Amino acid sequence: MSIPAAPRTDRTDTPVPRTLARLERDLRAVVVSGEVAFGARRRAEYAQDASTYRQVPAAVVLPGSTDELVGTLAVCHRYGVAVTLRGAGTSIAGQAVGDGVVVDTSRHLGAVLGIDPQARTARVEPGVVLDDLQRALRPYGLRFGPDPSTHARCTVGGMIGNNACGTHSVAWGRTADNVVDLDVVTYDGHRMTLRKLTEDELLQVIEGGGRRGEIHARLRDLRDAHLALLRTEFGRFRRQVSGYSLEHLLPERGFDPAAVLVGTEGTCAVVLAATVRLVPLPARRTLVALGFADLPAAGDAARHVLEHRPIACEGLGGDQVAALRRNVPDAEPEKLLPEGRGWLLCEFGYPDDDADEVPRADEELAAALARDTGALAVRLVADPAEQAALWRIREDSSGLATRAPDGSEAWPGWEDSAVPVEHLGDYLRDLDALLARHGLQGTPYGHFGEGCVHIRIDFDHETPEGLRTFRAFMTEAARLVASHGGTLSGEHGDGQARAEFLPLVYSPEAMAAFADFKDVWDPENRLNPGILVHPRPADERLRIRPGHRPQLPLTTTLALAEDDGDLSRALRRCVGIAKCRTSSGGVMCPSYRATRDEKDSTRGRARVLYEMVQGEVVTDGWRSGEVRESLDLCLSCKGCKSDCPVGVDMATYKSEFLHQHYRGRVRPVTHYSLGRLPVWARLAGKAPRLANAVTQNRAAAALLKRAGGIAPQRAVPRFATQRFRTWFEGRATVPGDRQQVLLWPDTFTEYFTPEVGRAAVEVLESAGFEVLLPPDGLCCGLTWLTTGQLDAARARLGRTLSAVDPFLRQGIPLIGLEPSCTSLFRSDGTELLAGDDRARRAAEQTLTFAELLDRHAPNAPFARLDATALTQTHCHQHATLGSAADDRVLARIGVDSGRLDSGCCGLAGNFGFERGHYDVSVQVGEQALLPALRAAPEGAVVLADGFSCRTQIEQLSDRRARHLAEVVREALPGAGS
Repeated sequence: MSIPAAPRTDRTDTPVPRTLARLERDLRAVVVSGEVAFGARRRAEYAQDASTYRQVPAAVVLPGSTDELVGTLAVCHRYGVAVTLRGAGTSIAGQAVGDGVVVDTSRHLGAVLGIDPQARTARVEPGVVLDDLQRALRPYGLRFGPDPSTHARCTVGGMIGNNACGTHSVAWGRTADNVVDLDVVTYDGHRMTLRKLTEDELLQVIEGGGRRGEIHARLRDLRDAHLALLRTEFGRFRRQVSGYSLEHLLPERGFDPAAVLVGTEGTCAVVLAATVRLVPLPARRTLVALGFADLPAAGDAARHVLEHRPIACEGLGGDQVAALRRNVPDAEPEKLLPEGRGWLLCEFGYPDDDADEVPRADEELAAALARDTGALAVRLVADPAEQAALWRIREDSSGLATRAPDGSEAWPGWEDSAVPVEHLGDYLRDLDALLARHGLQGTPYGHFGEGCVHIRIDFDHETPEGLRTFRAFMTEAARLVASHGGTLSGEHGDGQARAEFLPLVYSPEAMAAFADFKDVWDPENRLNPGILVHPRPADERLRIRPGHRPQLPLTTTLALAEDDGDLSRALRRCVGIAKCRTSSGGVMCPSYRATRDEKDSTRGRARVLYEMVQGEVVTDGWRSGEVRESLDLCLSCKGCKSDCPVGVDMATYKSEFLHQHYRGRVRPVTHYSLGRLPVWARLAGKAPRLANAVTQNRAAAALLKRAGGIAPQRAVPRFATQRFRTWFEGRATVPGDRQQVLLWPDTFTEYFTPEVGRAAVEVLESAGFEVLLPPDGLCCGLTWLTTGQLDAARARLGRTLSAVDPFLRQGIPLIGLEPSCTSLFRSDGTELLAGDDRARRAAEQTLTFAELLDRHAPNAPFARLDATALTQTHCHQHATLGSAADDRVLARIGVDSGRLDSGCCGLAGNFGFERGHYDVSVQVGEQALLPALRAAPEGAVVLADGFSCRTQIEQLSDRRARHLAEVVREALPGAGS
């Protein structure tokens, strides 16, 4: 098949320098409480969304109020500057990037303006995050129906822009079905409220004149000119959201300009506020998982599930499960899913919960589903925790799918096509065949109850041949979906990615109607130009393109082994789905939760680093002040390494940047004071009482902190009067032939909290182990690593590995007590010393204290304490070690772990001690940890294995936190409570 080349436009909407200067002056005059940014760092943060496109904006505006948003639009109109509206920036078709002015509503325009429980409506600003709205509605037993997988960070304004649907749209509809009215402003500055109108009301509005009357009159005329078209080509099935949904103008649907604006992708008007319709929360939910031979078979079955009126019917395949297993070590999807290679997750909601009838009714439902769908296997899931685990597989799919089944990069483009559900199975088979013909691979999943298929494909955008294949596939895929009665987009919009191919799905008359509709609202084509109408070619402005080579030499000190040592490739991991911008749950990006600033999200930092590598916007390379500023509030918590579905590891990238940035230069004073803590601790350990006399004296400590760059609000921890090693070498040894373990005496245990080491030794010896220590004077290099002193970190780690390797060669495990040091041996060591067999052996043979007891001392004679704990998990433990073994050990001694889903404590090693970081450190602690401590019963055990966590708890609360080893010691035979 001959595929015509796309017309190249390469047009730009970037204002000329003279206009830019006036634009900046006038924007700063109207945006007072918000922010106007023309600097390289902000522009870099907003150069990409979650799509494959990159457009560097001329400026970014974060309006502080609705009036400032209107004022911003007026200034842009004055100079004819293009405007792109942005919520969470999770658009996957390029709708949230533009090279004029990008306006971010998510920072300051996120208020819930009112809730009417009787009318079941809520009034919101466009930047409100969906989960925040849901939390506000929960006390009323209500919710907003649409719920895309990005619900924890997407904004309602963005949902309106793309007509978002989500998992439960089979029951509660699309965003367009749930909007009552919209307050909008046009590009030329006219504000109006839009809602459904009767024909008489429509006539009154038109007779009222003005821009509002003109718009309504032109919409009526457009409708009347295309009545047959609107009734036959539009609204054929619910997930037909490509183009403009002009069917909402039909008189039988109740002329509804608010609904027709939903899904216009910011190309027609700017939403200032919305009244949305609400639905009641189900009192009870049942989940039935159905297994099939393959994914198309699951697609065939979806329509039969609908006969049982589910509130969700989601499809996923074997590749999805394999990706979860590959990326989430603790995940065990096989235990959750029934037999099969394709699955439907079918959820049912009920208004009441009759405990006597529930089990029998659920079993009958599961049996009926199995019978009607021909499923190979069925699993009824009633437990809410197991239901949540299954939904996590589905929700993480958007991130997991960014890697193809063989681990290569995969991209959106043909992301969310949709067909009538009765055609779904056949469409999936044909799509699979089309991929095979082009030598492409992807991982389909999606909202099968409504025929919507998500997939990311391993397109090659780096070579001319790859781009030709991309264009050929997109063209044939558009024709394929049209042949099944479907459309290009089922919920994410067309954007730049698919709008070029709309003529293959819609008739010429429909395309002309789209252009007329756009002209009604935005005749100057200044709102999101290049999207939907007069689109740019799908292969223009791709972030990866043939012949483009980053300007910065990419040689790194750290191995970046998972990305073949290529920093640019590592940064491309960030595809923009923005899980780092969630406001609660998980560990990732504690500083973003404190500031709600894109700069402080993992995504924002990755974008600035990426632009540094490109060398076009951020031009100073490793010396970049913009990157240094972006990384300043990164706590190096490593939460993104595990919580980010694509494994972005910002702590590692930060260490590399700091290493390169300060190479051959004077470093910040904290790199010498806190970054070399083991040196100072060793010196203090020679005279701990003298050291404490200085550090605990108010005047002396103030001078010391000022000189060391330490926050004046921070107390300096006391040094122990006796080192752990001194106690260890002076104690009586336990006789007998025992399994040997090598206990790592980290700096914190050695010099600050030797009681943790003593407790660990007593427990391990009681459990039948012989405890050994490595030679004195060793360090894993952690503090040098986190401050980017990589040469010193490698040297220290190398000396340490030389000393411990003889033990490892004998099969003796290395046992860590401090999670950050244990994590370094388990993970970072192989990055520092790539290809070093000593580092590999250390990674393979390092165990946590809990892992040793769990795996190698299952019959240790512990008593039961029957206590409740409040457990703060160290970030590095969460990221690289896991807590399952800890919870099993605690269960053995009768302690309910009460593990907080709180993220970082806020201290994070040197971060919370550094001058200028104290306030953010406290804000991070206040997100969950400190309120939980205040609410905990007085007798609750407070558990925290990390020295930083224990320090933060003791300095910001009246609680004393203990290490797991100290608690387990209380369960030794004969130990006191």
